[in-house]
Amino acid sequence: MKSRYFSDGDGIYTAGIGEYKWTFWPYELSFRRPVRTSRGGYTVRGGWYLRAEHGGHSGTGEVAPLPDLSPETPEQVQTLLRRICNREQPLTMDELPSSVRFGMECAALNLRNGGALLFPSAFTDGKEGIATNGLIWMDTPQRQQAQAAAKLEEGFRCVKLKIGALQFEDDLRMLEFIRRRSPDVIIRVDANGAFPPEAALGKLRRLADFHIHSIEQPIAAGQWPQMRRLCAESPIPIALDEELIGVAAKEQKEQLLEAVRPQYLVLKPSLHGGLSGSEEWIALARQYGAGWWITSALETNIGLTALAQWTYIMNSSLHQGLGTGQLFVGNPPSPLELRGERLWYNPEKQCGWDITN
Repeated sequence: MKSRYFSDGDGIYTAGIGEYKWTFWPYELSFRRPVRTSRGGYTVRGGWYLRAEHGGHSGTGEVAPLPDLSPETPEQVQTLLRRICNREQPLTMDELPSSVRFGMECAALNLRNGGALLFPSAFTDGKEGIATNGLIWMDTPQRQQAQAAAKLEEGFRCVKLKIGALQFEDDLRMLEFIRRRSPDVIIRVDANGAFPPEAALGKLRRLADFHIHSIEQPIAAGQWPQMRRLCAESPIPIALDEELIGVAAKEQKEQLLEAVRPQYLVLKPSLHGGLSGSEEWIALARQYGAGWWITSALETNIGLTALAQWTYIMNSSLHQGLGTGQLFVGNPPSPLELRGERLWYNPEKQCGWDITN
């Protein structure tokens, strides 16, 4: 599958990619506070910045595989980046894992626009914002309630609650708290595959009492018959997330959607085939009558700024799962600003595209 954002001849990617010179270097940022999911927690975020240079211009992208979730390991990514930068054997698009593909596409787009924008639009002009959901991270019940109250006070009309790490009754009490505080707020929940298949439908029926918009990945990926049954019988619409990881070929994507028939897809380009692979998912979602939204995968501001520009031009009417990088200490500069529930691009602020190692 070729990327419409970056092509070279027949889609063969050499280390130099035409006359481009590539360099990369690692980063590691600390979270301001540990981030928890049902799969475990994070205290630091590591990855690489990747730069393309040609004709006196340069562009920067971010390569950020997510430990314990991305199929590619950090060691594999580092080896691949060395091959790219050392002009070793040719690479095809199919050989690029999602995180590397995302970084290369963004760097190439950044270069083409003279090291400035990737996708000029009303968003990058500062004229329109992107509606986002307010994310409530896993924590103690008391701290989650404080997070939820703050998000509602800030004006979020859609909140997302990660569930599955606490006792299920605690999750239900949290949902009751949110619904009492705001009867009309849109509530999404994300189980990260935490429910046992045999117990999932019963849990979904109890969650439905709180008028949930959707649930992401109620059971672990790879259980297509069980997931199809849930999508057919659940009183809550189901969104696939981890289920999409590693499904690269268009034929495989069609097989998955045909077999499972989900109501929504949650797309993370760093995990789901880069920008071009995610656009293919979106086209197929429309074909199969599924909704979709885009969310980040804990990228730094280099990746987030690119992702936000692309998200805007994809023109989704739903709330997106984007942030401003405030989770990290020492994040590069960013033009992204959150005002209420909407993410804005401030054209008067510089992005850290020119970050150096």
